[in-house]
Amino acid sequence: MPTLTWTDELALAHPQMDATHEEFVSLLSAAELALAQSREAALAAYQQLVEHTVGHFAQEDRWMAATGFAPENCHTFQHAQVLGLMHEVTRVARDDGDFGPLERVLPELAGWFRAHAQTMDAALAAHLKQIGYDVASGAIARPPAAQGMTGCGGASCSPATPADETTPA
Repeated sequence: MPTLTWTDELALAHPQMDATHEEFVSLLSAAELALAQSREAALAAYQQLVEHTVGHFAQEDRWMAATGFAPENCHTFQHAQVLGLMHEVTRVARDDGDFGPLERVLPELAGWFRAHAQTMDAALAAHLKQIGYDVASGAIARPPAAQGMTGCGGASCSPATPADETTPA
């Protein structure tokens, strides 16, 4: 039985984001179910999830970049961390034949995704709606007052300050 199924609780009232998220949940479930079939099926299904996630995160990262987020914002950083982990799990299963990390990461991704969607992605969806961002054309009806936001897109996000820009990583 899949760890996560699509429910209205995950919907963000952003049609393109919701469709992408629903696909993520479906692919995650397929990877979990494939584990019961064979390692080869599990790896193939997981690789489909990884491919989807690369595009999924890139799409959100483009929206953030287009709407005033600083390149080092926490939402984009979290995307990079999760993708790095997903790629490493793929490598370990494919190259080393160790499927332990793959078996463990699937339920962890389900929990992470639920929290991420309900916090960072919900804030991004609200931000896009607030500024009237058209995902098809990239037009912004109401440009944001602050540029260089370093947060996640919610009320707690702040513009980058000169100190933010010069602080070593």
